[in-house]
Amino acid sequence: MIIDTHAHMLPQSTLEAFSMESDNFPSINLIKSEDKYQLSFNEKNPTRPIMPKLRIFSEREQFLSSNGIDLQISGGWLDSFGYEVEPEEGADWSRFLNEGMLADCKDRDGLVPLATVPMQSGKLAAKVLQEAIKAGMPGAMIGTQPHGSYGNLDDSDLDEFWETAAELQVPIIIHPMFGSDDARLHDMQMMNAVGRVCDVSVAVSRMLFKGHLTRYDGLKIIASTGGGALPYMLGRLERNFKAFPDLVGDPVQEFHKLYFDSIVFQPDILQFLSKKVGVEKIMLGSDYPFPIGDQEPRSVIDKAGFSERDKELMLTENARKLFRL
Repeated sequence: MIIDTHAHMLPQSTLEAFSMESDNFPSINLIKSEDKYQLSFNEKNPTRPIMPKLRIFSEREQFLSSNGIDLQISGGWLDSFGYEVEPEEGADWSRFLNEGMLADCKDRDGLVPLATVPMQSGKLAAKVLQEAIKAGMPGAMIGTQPHGSYGNLDDSDLDEFWETAAELQVPIIIHPMFGSDDARLHDMQMMNAVGRVCDVSVAVSRMLFKGHLTRYDGLKIIASTGGGALPYMLGRLERNFKAFPDLVGDPVQEFHKLYFDSIVFQPDILQFLSKKVGVEKIMLGSDYPFPIGDQEPRSVIDKAGFSERDKELMLTENARKLFRL
């Protein structure tokens, strides 16, 4: 069983159900123009259009079949998470998204949904995570900025969420957000090419310096996009600790508790990652359906010169064990 651990969806059925439940979400609008759908939170600018490949499953099935993928573990779409709205409404919105994904995947072979949780409140995020796991979701995908465009995953408000995730021992995928005030990223698709790598690197670095993976024994964190720049800059993080030990904790032992996806595109980069963290910490990922994702996700593993056993770990066994499939 070949398992893709990094993908996204927002089912069409969820969008259609929203019209009947919109009164429950006064801060959220669904904007429809012909076959174009967008969301708006707090009457702010709308999201990017919701890609048909996020909503409609026929092309996803073709992608999985053509790449020899038997099972795809899919989170939601980061733009739709609604971290900007008030916490109680945000919790109900996360529940609505989770219920929609579970319902749409129920009779689909080869597709397992991950929970969305309201990161704008650690208490509510913990509660919704518990509910989602009880409903059959094997873990969650979260964004790097718990208030949509600001905030840190090491904020003390989120301690209850991390404590709950550790107690449940379910994997949490940390995924970069879309958007930045840095004007240098606003052309040439630099937000996708560079900004997202920086975003996940900053968010996870803060958690390493704060010692989250030691403080919350049993916490299972997947640093998406191959860990961003973290594997390459680990020496610099270590140097920061040695230079300023009163300010930060040792990031090295924390780093080696992380898990990673294979979305690095080049075989020699994947080899470097494997030497840094071990093949037992790496899992196949595609970032479907986005253009910046890997259109042939197995290729980077197949071309990197790994043994058949190592490939089996990255393609199947690591994900099966971590997500308890």
